[in-house]
Amino acid sequence: MALRIGGIGIDTNDLAGALAFWRAVTGYEVGSQGDTYASLVDPAKSGADLGIHVVPEPRVGKNRLHLDLYTEDLNAEAARVESLGAVRVAHHGEGDGGWIVYEDTDGNQFCVCAA
Repeated sequence: MALRIGGIGIDTNDLAGALAFWRAVTGYEVGSQGDTYASLVDPAKSGADLGIHVVPEPRVGKNRLHLDLYTEDLNAEAARVESLGAVRVAHHGEGDGGWIVYEDTDGNQFCVCAA
């Protein structure tokens, strides 16, 4: 295959807030930054970059694309992302299994999933 996913874009109305949130969630570092964008890069160089882009309009309706973030400890990561400002939308599965749907500080949905 000739293509690979090198980056994933996330729209925001608040660059500083989104950048702080996604840095804290992922542990990624700022690769570059301007007035209307920033890129976050995986310091281990094993994951796709995240591009944070300022847009004028708010999110409306359900995302057409979202991130699935995997963890060995679903409950601990759920508590951590909630303490960072993520809002729980739904939990599918029970206990340490399944996945939890969240909204970030801009309302963009993502999932924290049991590995």
